[in-house]
Amino acid sequence: MERASLPDVSVVVVNYRGAEDTITCLRALYADLSYPAENLQVVCVDNASGDGSAERIRAAVPAATVVEAPANLGFAGGCNLGARHATGSVLAFLNNDARPHPDWVRAAVRVLRDEPTVGAVASKVLDWDGTAIDFVDGGLTWFGMGYKRHAGEPDDGSHDAPRDVLFGTGSALLVRAELFRELGGFDERFFMFYEDVDLGWRLNLRGWRVRFEPRSLTYHKHHGSMSTVDTSRELYLLERNALAALYKNASDETLAKALPAALALCVRRATARGEIDPTQLEITRRPADPADDAAPVPVSRQALAGFLAIDQFVELLPSLTESRRVEQAARTVTDADLVTLMRKALEPAYPLERYLAAHDVLVEAFGIEELYGRPRRVLIVTGDAISERMAGPAIRAWHMAEVLSAEHDVRLVTFNPLCMPPEARFAVHGLQPRDIDPHLAWADIVVLQGHALEFMPQLRQPRSNKIVVCDIYDPMHLELLEQGRDATDEQREKDFAGVQRVLDNQLRRGDFFLCASERQRHFWLGHLASTGRLTPALYDNDRTTRSLLAVAPFGLSGKPPQRTGPGLRDALGIGQDDKVVLWAGGVYSWFDPLTLIRAVDRLRDKHSDARLVFLGMKHPNPEVPDMDIADHTRALAERLGLVGSHVFFNEAWVPYNDRQNWLLDADAGVTTHYEHVETTFAFRTRVLDYLWAGLPIVTTDGDAFADLVSREGLGVVVPSEDPDALAAALEKVLYDKDFAAACAERIAVVRERFTWEAVLEPLVEFCRHPRPAADRLPGSAPMVRNTPLGRKEKLQRDVKLVKDYLSQGGPREVARRATGRVLKKLRGHG
Repeated sequence: MERASLPDVSVVVVNYRGAEDTITCLRALYADLSYPAENLQVVCVDNASGDGSAERIRAAVPAATVVEAPANLGFAGGCNLGARHATGSVLAFLNNDARPHPDWVRAAVRVLRDEPTVGAVASKVLDWDGTAIDFVDGGLTWFGMGYKRHAGEPDDGSHDAPRDVLFGTGSALLVRAELFRELGGFDERFFMFYEDVDLGWRLNLRGWRVRFEPRSLTYHKHHGSMSTVDTSRELYLLERNALAALYKNASDETLAKALPAALALCVRRATARGEIDPTQLEITRRPADPADDAAPVPVSRQALAGFLAIDQFVELLPSLTESRRVEQAARTVTDADLVTLMRKALEPAYPLERYLAAHDVLVEAFGIEELYGRPRRVLIVTGDAISERMAGPAIRAWHMAEVLSAEHDVRLVTFNPLCMPPEARFAVHGLQPRDIDPHLAWADIVVLQGHALEFMPQLRQPRSNKIVVCDIYDPMHLELLEQGRDATDEQREKDFAGVQRVLDNQLRRGDFFLCASERQRHFWLGHLASTGRLTPALYDNDRTTRSLLAVAPFGLSGKPPQRTGPGLRDALGIGQDDKVVLWAGGVYSWFDPLTLIRAVDRLRDKHSDARLVFLGMKHPNPEVPDMDIADHTRALAERLGLVGSHVFFNEAWVPYNDRQNWLLDADAGVTTHYEHVETTFAFRTRVLDYLWAGLPIVTTDGDAFADLVSREGLGVVVPSEDPDALAAALEKVLYDKDFAAACAERIAVVRERFTWEAVLEPLVEFCRHPRPAADRLPGSAPMVRNTPLGRKEKLQRDVKLVKDYLSQGGPREVARRATGRVLKKLRGHG
């Protein structure tokens, strides 16, 4: 990174009583860091030390900004006070009894610049001698206690791989300043202990990452700054703050089981530490003696700490409830998403024998193991009809649900009035948009297609934090250009503007997008750029942008088709020896079935046994109107005398689970279209059925599927609107047995790449680790801002502009530009 492009960093150090360690730390920041001094601000908070520390620090390190706290605010409050005086776009927190490695700041800033979805960098912390580990990873128990994994182990380099963590230790942590403020900083109610765990937990819940970076290194004198805190006080804070963190950040479902178990476990830790004998209050073996009941029972301070922690947790509940409301409303990921970051959530954490027994009892009694094993909830929404007869969008949504249901809890919802689904292992609901709210509340991830987002304005609200996947495999606006050609100019303009608005809303809202081909990907990247989604932050996070827009073609079943009943030959009265070419999809305005009819007319002169079958003329979705092209196709076939002899129209679509019987009766598949922009970016969904059934393919050139057929040798590609070439191609795939057999062999290899499990892998992977898109993370802000120009720089700029204007158009151009600047300033003043 060039020095000029480095963000300003504010390092916050909190001083307690005794300034010697703090002065050593501050001097090291100025003397030892490789970060340029002009980009560094050091803020030291004197946390009401009362021993003259502030004056000594000012005298010893005059460059530092010293802020005096009115009272001891604890670590959390002291850090927040320092942050309020910080001017940098990065906040760095460092214990006053720590010394930084020269690259401590530079290495962390590099991560923040290179990975915009990282909200905080957790530094590696070693002991003062650099031999033992203080922090390389964090863990979190199910009852809310964070802990440093591997603390005290020798530093042998085995934990030096960068990784995502749940939190970083507050003794050496760097955070984006705007994000820190967006989250309200450290929770000052914690005073000290777990305030860093709570901050990291909240960051992760909002979709940000916390990244451990071993090159960002510091050395720490263990607990040097907390020598005045006795053990019972520390235990009290640890117990209380764990309960507070759990209450704030766990989901409703998790909290319902974890909180009562955590409270019971807190009591058991207290009695186990204090060695309290429960038989002292035993009354079942003999009658109670009033004198015994009145006798005092000794309770150690360590035991009392646990009971007082619960008492004070109750005192904090009113304010914690409001904090919980904020955090739960802002969360974008589930508790299950954090399981790997918790490392070993079910670890008991304490080795006390009585405590361990209680831990196991509570884990089993409250079903704690099930808490973080809950499958993710995925809601898939379509506007297409779901029934035995389904069109492309419904088929795609159906298979998304089927594939994702192997790992997640899935609901498939349609807003279409026709919802008569086949049997499925996932829930299917047909409903009105007004009834979607319970399903949205249930879902962790929403996958939608078509116009569905328009019926869910809740998702478009600025504060909506649902993870949204937009399936844009169908470029609806390009289809509409062709489909609406027979409408009035006014209606076409209105319809196109409406579809464009639908797509723009999706492109602005989505966290992840799916398209059907590389061609489409280039097309949609242009759309995303025009809507402002291709930001530097998103690009820096993923230069391929595939974390935002991935290719997921239409798919096919991984199981080869098996005959389950009669097919097209029995249904339409076609002979067993006739040669059948099948049109497997609908007949729409952007297709060219007319050239195909003329090609069959030519082919029958040489081959009287050639047959063309249209699988379904009437769209299964009752809301899709018939298109004129279907009538034109029937009329041309009638005029040429082909209907019922060489061309067959199956009016109602074949049930989806029966289509294999019709495919197995065919000898080849065909799709023809015109040469226009829709063709360029289309992906013919039902053509995948030809691959599934191993049928040689005849297709018009110009779309992504034609590229595949030509490249892989799966059939014949012909020019558009050329009936002679098309007739020759049909003849080759129907009557050249060697050619057809070779196509079938190659198809058998290619179709493995198009199974639903294969093509939906980008969606499957995203749903395993769902996060908001990099440019949609709340609290994001640029780390480097332009410095305002001084008088000298402004003069240099103006001189350069005058030279440029003179070279472009002479004095007249200079005068014109100068007049424009004056008018602009006057308008701004007005």
